Amino acid sequence: MVILKATGIVGSILALIAVVILFLKTIIAFIAFLTGAIKIGIVLVFVVLFLAVGFAVFRGLVNARKKKE
Repeated sequence: MVILKATGIVGSILALIAVVILFLKTIIAFIAFLTGAIKIGIVLVFVVLFLAVGFAVFRGLVNARKKKE
């Protein structure tokens, strides 16, 4: 009976360690997903900003050409 009790305690500790490791792996994966999403968001913001500046320059050139004529 003592062996079963010891095995139960050891098994419980091992199961708890396994659950903690799985939880940590899940948290690391979630953080990786968040940082990836933030990186993609930053890249998209810069692309939109670059396009907006290009569009503003293009409209400025068109307006300057219209005023010239």
